[in-house]
Amino acid sequence: MTALSTHPRDVLLGAQAGAVALPVCDHYSGVEVRMKKSLALQAEMAEEFGACVFDVTLDCEDGAPVGGEAEHAALVTELALAAAPGMRVGVRVHPVDHPSFADDIATIAGRAGARLSHLMVPKVESIEDVRQAIAELDRAGAAGLPLHVLIESPLAVHNAFEIAAHPRVQSLSFGLMDFVSAHAGAIPADGMGVAGQFTHPLVVRAKLEIASAAHAYGKVPSHCVVTEFSNPDAMRLAATRAASEFGYTRMWSIHPSQIRPILQAFAPDEKQIQIATKIIDAAAVANWAPVSFDGTLHDRASYRHFWQVLERAHATGRALPTEAQRWFASASH
Repeated sequence: MTALSTHPRDVLLGAQAGAVALPVCDHYSGVEVRMKKSLALQAEMAEEFGACVFDVTLDCEDGAPVGGEAEHAALVTELALAAAPGMRVGVRVHPVDHPSFADDIATIAGRAGARLSHLMVPKVESIEDVRQAIAELDRAGAAGLPLHVLIESPLAVHNAFEIAAHPRVQSLSFGLMDFVSAHAGAIPADGMGVAGQFTHPLVVRAKLEIASAAHAYGKVPSHCVVTEFSNPDAMRLAATRAASEFGYTRMWSIHPSQIRPILQAFAPDEKQIQIATKIIDAAAVANWAPVSFDGTLHDRASYRHFWQVLERAHATGRALPTEAQRWFASASH
């Protein structure tokens, strides 16, 4: 008789929503010196936390100078290949309708596809754009590379559920500034700021639609940038609201000073970690049958929630109680 796995991720998640787990911070840089510094910082913080706590996404769309797209793609490829072992490195290529898109894929995914954690495609409008990107990845020999997409227009928001449903799509990001600009002045400029992006009805609706679409298909919703990177209070506020009110489980960083506030905002606090550990431990002892904890009945529905609390704690480098550490000790998990 074949032994069944009793690991929480296998018992509680499987094909259910929430099956994809990614680092909560996705850090973008496109200038050579900043890309190198980002990769160095990633390795330093991985040593500090004992895990790779944020992705580095090397940027071709905004990073490549006009006329220098091929050279920039080659640079990004070399940097990805030279990244420290175990680090998660992705690349944002040009949009599917850009003349350099196919060349980006051929160069970057063709040479470094096995080293990359993901490929980000911006300005995805429809499922056809996703299919085009996948066809290019397959042609480049990178059929196993996860695809992340940027939702940046009203049409893309309308199609978000169909886009999220594609099995090769792993994450949906919200492109705030392009989304506001796509409304031809109908959304005021402060809709791109920390205050406006959480209050303007059209922006709020877009954020909620993207988060809902991602969760419907077990994908990761990634929150947009905060351009006020010199304002730490604004950064903390935005990250906290994205995590606690809008259902996002990941967020973009565009400056190194934003990484730790994102980790802190998306990490569960000590009390949540302790409660989750006790409930998951009790559930495991009961072979995942229902248990009573502090006078409240828990079963697999609530176990799934508390396991995800521990997953987030691990992904953000939080210290875990001894009872919880065993679930993250195996290389297979």
